[in-house]
Amino acid sequence: MIQRQSHSTIYVIDQGEALEFYRDTLGFEVRTDMPMTEEGSVRWVTLSPKGQPDFEIILMPVAPGPAFSAETAEEMRALVRRGALGIGVFETDDVRGDYERLSKQGVEFVSPPEEKFYGIEAVVKDNSGNWFSLTQREK
Repeated sequence: MIQRQSHSTIYVIDQGEALEFYRDTLGFEVRTDMPMTEEGSVRWVTLSPKGQPDFEIILMPVAPGPAFSAETAEEMRALVRRGALGIGVFETDDVRGDYERLSKQGVEFVSPPEEKFYGIEAVVKDNSGNWFSLTQREK
């Protein structure tokens, strides 16, 4: 029986740049960073938000290989760059403070913090083009 989800994948354009964004800008903690190939061109990189070590986000570069043909990889890169992929929701306890801090660091927001029925939400883009909801739940 399935009991929980332990990993989720975010497809990125440049794995090193994505690692810097999620680790250095968003403050996520690196769980794993090791080569997946002998030459080390592709790495297995996982991170977690601080305080959530039992869930890991895989930063997977979109590249031809076992998962994607060259044609499919290019189509996928185009979708990521265009912001066609939403990667989920990250919860925060201070969405307005995070909006101010991240905006000053040059992070792109699709929408500023807005009151919603479930709390306060801002929509953010990562440096590959993926977007996610940054949400402060209503108390």
